Amino acid sequence: MLTSNKKRIVVGLSGGVDSSVTAHLLKQQGHEVVGVFMQNWEDDNDDEYCSIKQDALDAMSVADRLGIDIEIVNFAHEYKERVFSYFLQEYRAGRTPNPDVLCNAEIKFKAFLDYALTLGAECIATGHYARKLEQDGKHYLLKGVDASKDQSYFLYRLNQYQLSRALFPLGELHKTAVRQIAEEIGLHNAAKKDSTGICFIGERPFRQFLQNYLPTEPGEMVTETGRVVGQHLGLMYYTLGQRKGLGIGGEGLPWFVAAKDIPNNRLIVVQGHDHPLLLKADLHAEQLSWTLDQPPSAGRYTAKNRYRMADAECDIETVVDDRLTVHFPQKQWAITPGQSVVLYDGDICLGGGIIHA
Repeated sequence: MLTSNKKRIVVGLSGGVDSSVTAHLLKQQGHEVVGVFMQNWEDDNDDEYCSIKQDALDAMSVADRLGIDIEIVNFAHEYKERVFSYFLQEYRAGRTPNPDVLCNAEIKFKAFLDYALTLGAECIATGHYARKLEQDGKHYLLKGVDASKDQSYFLYRLNQYQLSRALFPLGELHKTAVRQIAEEIGLHNAAKKDSTGICFIGERPFRQFLQNYLPTEPGEMVTETGRVVGQHLGLMYYTLGQRKGLGIGGEGLPWFVAAKDIPNNRLIVVQGHDHPLLLKADLHAEQLSWTLDQPPSAGRYTAKNRYRMADAECDIETVVDDRLTVHFPQKQWAITPGQSVVLYDGDICLGGGIIHA
């Protein structure tokens, strides 16, 4: 029987160093820790780009080293229904989705959480670099201390119930310290490379992967005046602000993707990083989600409109009909439909939504 301050915690063990150290820290604190390895992708998972078999072996090795039980659970159906179908739908519509955001909300903190509760868990833990603060009966999602690894952006769709059941033991640590802990306790994956591919799908050639699910529709690359300067392979393969892979020759400033003319299947390209078409002062977001289960009041905050960017000052008005307008005093570069805009009040992640325009 656990004492009142000790819990039964189910940890999502991915085979990587972050979740491994998460499990170690919780066990060290005296909690009863159980590991679960989530198998969320089955299509072509035996090819060279999907590391699920090796990841599962790594997770089991870590569990053995730490002396905890581990289960392998298949959420492939839930992933296809709740995440991957949306992923394809967005690309088909010419937008650029972020599947990691939906994967966290629908798989790691819904399907996995529900399963963990059937195991008698009081809460779940993951290796995310984020923090949580409980105050006056509310659960606040905070940025991780390691600014270069902070993952609160990917967690902005978590609600109060999900946050109440979640632990983020790595939130106070830097990545270098996590790897050092892994080395000190003899984990074989201490130096394992971080995954950078699509959530649960792996690091595979993106164009080739999408071709398996969506038909390609080549078309023209044109300037803002309509001059044809090249051919694109399909609008779904490009994102706003993209520079590499355009194949446009000639001299002068480099070319960037500035917009998609979906009705005419044309890719609008411009020259120069700071071209006016790449800079916007406003964005509109829908499919809103708030970590405190209610939108923030009108006022000045900071925001990220993509993961790898510095916080930018912004102003928001009252949310109307599940639609949010964000104004940036300084214009932002390559605001991309399909990506998420996430609002912050200092270190507190308030939530956000999917950029519509």
